[in-house]
Amino acid sequence: MISRVYISHDEHDEELAQEISRALWRVGLESYAAMYKLSPGISRAERVSFGIRNSECLVALLTKESSASATVCQEIGLARGIDLLVIPLLEENAKLPFLIEHSKPIPYSRSEFGDAIGKLIRTLRDLSCLDWLKVTCPNCGEEMTQYLTPQEDVDEALQKGTCLETICSYCQNNVSLDPRTFEPLLNEVAR
Repeated sequence: MISRVYISHDEHDEELAQEISRALWRVGLESYAAMYKLSPGISRAERVSFGIRNSECLVALLTKESSASATVCQEIGLARGIDLLVIPLLEENAKLPFLIEHSKPIPYSRSEFGDAIGKLIRTLRDLSCLDWLKVTCPNCGEEMTQYLTPQEDVDEALQKGTCLETICSYCQNNVSLDPRTFEPLLNEVAR
């Protein structure tokens, strides 16, 4: 069962890694990343080692630049060395690093990154039991927890190009969710 995911990424891709982390949080998964900020008392190498060893899966965020990054390749190497599942997200025109060149990546372009996150969540959902969805209401700011929408309903919304709908249990306003990332959509909120 997957409950913790390590996100391997280059320091220039911190924003994309945080976007993945927020989406994983919404479906009840904890995520670790190197977080290129300094932390007193613990080195980045120790944070990386701890994060990878305490995860059940590594998501490799591979851009054109990070595919050749020594740090990303070392993180993938550590994950492969301890038989951790590695799921690559591969930007168009980027190449898979040697240790995972046999893998089937989730391809993406920057303009459609949400689609890749949706495929990642679908993959993790197929491998694990994801039951809960955490949503922060864009109206009142309260965090609510509810059952995760069945995958069939997610697939139907994606096929129709519609949003998932829910109601805030605090303010009782309608909330529309992106069916790929489960992110509340501000412009879709109805009062």
